[in-house]
Amino acid sequence: MSSPDTSSFSFPAQSGSRQPTLSLESVIKDYTTETEPVRALDNVSLQIGTGRFVALVGRSGCGKSTLLHLAGAMDFPTGGRVVLDGVSTDRLTEPELTQLRREKVGFVFQSFQLLHTLSVAENVELPLLLAGHAHPRPGALEQLASVGLADLADRMPHQLSGGQMQRVAIARALVHGPRILLADEPTGNLDSVTGNSILELLRRISSEHNTTILMATHNAEFASLVDAVVRMRDGRIEEVAVR
Repeated sequence: MSSPDTSSFSFPAQSGSRQPTLSLESVIKDYTTETEPVRALDNVSLQIGTGRFVALVGRSGCGKSTLLHLAGAMDFPTGGRVVLDGVSTDRLTEPELTQLRREKVGFVFQSFQLLHTLSVAENVELPLLLAGHAHPRPGALEQLASVGLADLADRMPHQLSGGQMQRVAIARALVHGPRILLADEPTGNLDSVTGNSILELLRRISSEHNTTILMATHNAEFASLVDAVVRMRDGRIEEVAVR
């Protein structure tokens, strides 16, 4: 593992031939509170190529979640720019942003965020339905099979374990074939054994499907499963360790 002495970090695609899936260029993000402004990200530059699995590591409040929100076009920088699959997010209209998120981005959250009134298969179908697919069930079943849950399609979320619910959430995030998967503490509500199995699943997805994964976590023990660990502190990149 090595730590480059630079303020701009790049993890090119395995092939080295494509533009980065995600590029943050001198990004600043400020928030205004009742008492004073807060700088959540301070001049962050980061490029992540196709098929890379990168972990953002740091304590709560270091800027990890803010960076994920910017990467998924759920928020926008105060300064600098975010380029997702060749498109600068700050230049898009709201309908274009909605389309970008639906087509290019998958989200996985710590709390799973499954709809408990829908079956497992129906939860996975949602992104396809939102994208206008008339017959989403075959795609949902195929994606469930890819995460090892083909036999649980008709169950309700409350009938699943935590690890199974997170696998459903991953299937839902991937069913529309996104270019990038953003995972915010995906193992935070899981025991260590189940958490490791989820990380191994993400590693396989990145490798087999060439999906770019950016994951926020407070746990640095997952370094062996990712391509690079980006350590953050006070809104800045403090250190980068590359496998």
